[in-house]
Amino acid sequence: MAVRFRDVASQDLDSVLALNNAAGPTILPLSAAALRDLYEQACYFRVAEVDGHVAGFLVALNQDADYTSPNFRWFAERYPRFVYIDRIVVARGQRGLGLGRVFYADVTSYAETRSPVLTCEVFLEPRDDVSLLFHGTSGFAEVGQQVMPANERRVALLAKTLCSYPFVADTYLQANGGHLPDLPWLRERKRATHAVPTDARLAGGA
Repeated sequence: MAVRFRDVASQDLDSVLALNNAAGPTILPLSAAALRDLYEQACYFRVAEVDGHVAGFLVALNQDADYTSPNFRWFAERYPRFVYIDRIVVARGQRGLGLGRVFYADVTSYAETRSPVLTCEVFLEPRDDVSLLFHGTSGFAEVGQQVMPANERRVALLAKTLCSYPFVADTYLQANGGHLPDLPWLRERKRATHAVPTDARLAGGA
């Protein structure tokens, strides 16, 4: 089995949309237009390929996004700088291979050089214990709850403190005009034209 993680490309969006809308009640459905808006605004948008087919994706936005999600807005009102995981989806037939944990390791690596906190939410209605346990064992803690107005479903708002960020900020961002060193693994993870594909050996996990 060949597995590759890479930046999303516009030609992937149809596959991403199909995965998203087949994911079940723990992932809110998207229209093609809404997905295109996420694609344009995301600071991080990567896909996982298994044997050449898109098998999962993770999309995240930072505090500068013009995004109307009530959960994103909750964090924007409380954190001046953050990276927000809007959604992660792994195809049903590829779950259990560890793709979720690889995505989370990668987005954490991205976020900890740019933000003091990584955020997301998990549905409590219906309660998603698999996701709650996954996030708890990945270093997230609940920092609040709210009921989403569009569907009246309660969510837990989760945050993970990124302990490496103060060092990065003091050593590079404040002393280098806000810029990180020009290294491939530090570049934006969003467009295929800038991608540095990563092969992964997977064992266990989400």
